Amino acid sequence: MSAVFAATRAELTKIVTLRTVWIVTGVILALHLLVSYANVGINIEAVRAITPDGMIELFADDPQPANRAIVDFLVASSFQMGLFLPGLGAVIAGQEFRTPQLGQTLLAVPRRGRLIVAKTVAATVYLLFVAVVVAGVSTAFMYAAVRDWNPGLLVSPGAWIGQGKFVAFAVLTGLISFAITVIARSTLTGVAVTVGLIAVTMTQLLAVFSPALDALFPLSAGRNLLLNPVENTLSAGPGHAMVVLVAWPSVTTVVAAFLLARRDAR
Repeated sequence: MSAVFAATRAELTKIVTLRTVWIVTGVILALHLLVSYANVGINIEAVRAITPDGMIELFADDPQPANRAIVDFLVASSFQMGLFLPGLGAVIAGQEFRTPQLGQTLLAVPRRGRLIVAKTVAATVYLLFVAVVVAGVSTAFMYAAVRDWNPGLLVSPGAWIGQGKFVAFAVLTGLISFAITVIARSTLTGVAVTVGLIAVTMTQLLAVFSPALDALFPLSAGRNLLLNPVENTLSAGPGHAMVVLVAWPSVTTVVAAFLLARRDAR
């Protein structure tokens, strides 16, 4: 156990000292700050215009119960940034294959099963950190909108559960790209496959012809887990979505471990 902990600590140190990882992280957080800042004024005005019966129009001509709508918007604002976390997972994994780094790593940790566990845990910790920061930024900007109305809403059970689901989605989808990149030994391939998986959901082609098949893709599972079925057409329930989101990184990580154990270190 101590050997796994030491290997995990070494992998995490490697992640946080990679310039490319920090650049990608900075771009993701900067984009989130920019989008959140663009929305905060609109949200403030919408909250000020909440009707006596508790209805709000975050979107024109779409009145909704204020409490539910604000929590839904909070989670959705985090969710839209979750689309970029898989790219970060690919960058974390891909750095190992840009140089002879893998060979050096195997000299330090020759047991490849232990190595893939350490790499996966370290990636999980870093992705968790970024996802929590994203959720925190969403909450901070929403606080600016609701602080004079109902700031306690942001720490209500609904908000905690919604943001918790987002964090789970962000970490799990990041780990999918991480494992795919280890399998392919290429950041570009990992990113390309990730974009392809996202495109399947974004085009909505499968959702039209086969909702059951659509529900098996990661981004569709994220939508099914996080979005309100009252306001969105979803292809499965949250329980099914969570199973899908856990299954994808589990299977791809097992495949990555199998291939890592059988390939050379080049």
